Amino acid sequence: MKAIGINGSPRQTGNTFYLLSTVLGELELRGIDTQLIQAGGRDIHGCIACGKCRKSSVPKCAFDDDIINEALSAIEKADILILGSPVYFGGLSAQMKAFIDRVGYAGRPHKLLKGKICASVVAVRRNGALVAFNSMNNLFTISEGIIVGSSYWNQGMGGAIGDVAGDEEGIQTMKTLGQNIADVAMALKE
Repeated sequence: MKAIGINGSPRQTGNTFYLLSTVLGELELRGIDTQLIQAGGRDIHGCIACGKCRKSSVPKCAFDDDIINEALSAIEKADILILGSPVYFGGLSAQMKAFIDRVGYAGRPHKLLKGKICASVVAVRRNGALVAFNSMNNLFTISEGIIVGSSYWNQGMGGAIGDVAGDEEGIQTMKTLGQNIADVAMALKE
């Protein structure tokens, strides 16, 4: 089994990275291979709805000068997709929004996420976590993914880099999420 985590934070080793790493660490403990793709802080084109991806025989975007086609290929080979974003002005990071638009548009005709295990995690200082959480989950619901939850909404609270490590409930939520994803993965494998 293979899990892909997508870090939508421009802070490569910030709070979103810490939350994703906690979830991926639980998966690794259970023998699931993991990969983390850094999307935040990179130039990702917004979708222009050109429709060329819908004519391709594989999930592929017409823009070939950013990470989206690499990510589409990795997601196609994976069993699990976990998206992570910080909250910026009450919503997703710009890179995560562009990522979702492009992966969703290019992936839907090919049923890229159908039957894959999906989850999202959010790093938040104070407010907007559920907006970001729901925005990422919308990709999964429209793409026929299987969303796995935890003991609370998948969020960790912290402002400065590293602050989220002090959110005990948030960290436990990420550990439980990783365990739940592994349980679902093993059940589906059987």
